[in-house]
Amino acid sequence: MTDYATRRTMMVDTQIRPSDVTKFPIIDAMLSVKREAFVPRKLREAAYMGENLDLGGSRTILEPRTLAKALDALDIQGDELVLDIGCALGYSTAVMARMAELVVAVEEDEGMSQEAQTLLLDNGADNAVVHHGPLTEGAPEHGPYDVIMVQGAVEHLPQTLIDQIKDGGRIACLFMEGALGVVRIGYKIDGDVTWRFSFNAGAPVLPGFEKHAAFKL
Repeated sequence: MTDYATRRTMMVDTQIRPSDVTKFPIIDAMLSVKREAFVPRKLREAAYMGENLDLGGSRTILEPRTLAKALDALDIQGDELVLDIGCALGYSTAVMARMAELVVAVEEDEGMSQEAQTLLLDNGADNAVVHHGPLTEGAPEHGPYDVIMVQGAVEHLPQTLIDQIKDGGRIACLFMEGALGVVRIGYKIDGDVTWRFSFNAGAPVLPGFEKHAAFKL
């Protein structure tokens, strides 16, 4: 029987802490949330590897280091409302639910969205809700949000998502620029977002977030 608890501790000790992520809420969440429960069965043996997990169709579960460093930069507080774009089976949502007041996750794959909601409830994340719909549209009916995080790379960030950031709020995005990926944190002040470099990472560009995304009815 696989000892996932030991693997989880090793993930934190070898991937998270050495990346200068030391905030207790992040360490606690990543030690507590069972990552293996939120990945497809065929990928469970790879759940704690230091790499993105390929879900197919340009969808991925971000490597633990990328998620942790983005959360470190976002510094989510316990009274904040968070929007998680592209939650897949809900791992990132479960982690952030341990830090925030409420997390609204958006997933456009109907099967994954239904499974994510079940997994979140089964794993104690009762302050998280999964919204089924296009990733590029977010969930404006629940916003605006203090924090938005995008679970995958973007070349273009739709205005619809920027509009859902509360004034004074922030967003983490992994921008792919050719072969290079840069995570930037955007701060919304007086309606405009100012971006600051955070760290380098890589991931597939999410469908709909390409630079020249075709307009679809």
